[in-house]
Amino acid sequence: MRFSRLAAVVPLAVSLVLGTGATATASPLVLTLPPPTGPHPVGTTALHLVDHARHDPWGAPESPRELMISLWYPARDANRHPVVPWLPPAAAARYAVDNGVAPGDLRVPDTHGHDGAPVERCGRLPVVLYSPGNDSFRSANTVVVEELASRGYLVVTIDHTHDALVEFPGGRVSLPVPDGPDTGAAMAEARVADVRFVLDQLTALDAGGNPDVDGHPLPRGLRGGIDLARVGMFGYSAGATTTAATLFADPRVRAGIGVDGAVTGPVVTAGLDRPYLLMNARASRQTLPDLATFWSNLRGWKRDITLTGAAHGSYGDLAVLLPQAAPLLGLDQAQVEAEIGTVAPARSVAVQRAYPAAFFDQHLRRSGHLLDGPSPRFPEVVFTP
Repeated sequence: MRFSRLAAVVPLAVSLVLGTGATATASPLVLTLPPPTGPHPVGTTALHLVDHARHDPWGAPESPRELMISLWYPARDANRHPVVPWLPPAAAARYAVDNGVAPGDLRVPDTHGHDGAPVERCGRLPVVLYSPGNDSFRSANTVVVEELASRGYLVVTIDHTHDALVEFPGGRVSLPVPDGPDTGAAMAEARVADVRFVLDQLTALDAGGNPDVDGHPLPRGLRGGIDLARVGMFGYSAGATTTAATLFADPRVRAGIGVDGAVTGPVVTAGLDRPYLLMNARASRQTLPDLATFWSNLRGWKRDITLTGAAHGSYGDLAVLLPQAAPLLGLDQAQVEAEIGTVAPARSVAVQRAYPAAFFDQHLRRSGHLLDGPSPRFPEVVFTP
């Protein structure tokens, strides 16, 4: 593993076993994602950023650090703008090849994000940052990202270049670098620096600037609409490691959620004085000593919850996409459950959406009580003291 013992070992659309039973079909299987439930339609736009202050350790000699991010937000006039696909075309094609899918067998889903739709100004928007797992990509948790955006958050999803399958403008695709003895620490450092750089760019966006290096048009309504005094972050697997490390490094991030991931580095013993939520499946304080130490050093509000019956792949879009793809792939129920656990996909999505939304509502908006304790609405969620 590159930098976390709980790095994403399963790509988040279809599993590593994808293709074992697949044969070419006359028409593709089209995967779908459930729509968000909040009161607002969702807009989105992708930005190409370059950090000239940093050299990319895995890029061409002396090349600066390049990133792709997406903004997700409550939108107006959304139906005048097309929805974006879960992965852009070149990345989707490479993803299929990497997973052994015959061309044309499977089509990644469309999202519910309308490309470039104007921002619905329902007050200044609190910000939530998302960091994906190791070898994953920024769209891997779209079910949660869209939900937060539909409830009035500006959600910023980040591809950590060379730790993700990334498509840049023009169809150029960057792949994850191979594991190596020095990769882990360097990637951990790069991930945190990525997030802090993105926060700087949000300041520029709020002031009316356009940090996109290609001059990509921005959706109307961003200027003056970003509330940088209310910033939260969540991350899955290796992204959970990034989340804890970023809160330690940058006080601008006010609250964090670690979704089934380890915690490493100085934050383990230093702890945090800001709200933190653990959402567990495979990772837990019982299995990871560093996570237990980190928990004991948290000085602010904290909760530790587990989704009963979950596996590591229960969190993120895989929970709903793998069951759809299983017949094409020749996977039986036991094989599916080995990847995403025994939680029904609809319940997995419900929990994934409800608890992050409740956490950020409580700590960025000062509302809600779902995290006060167990709820009869979600009997599969267990609170660990």
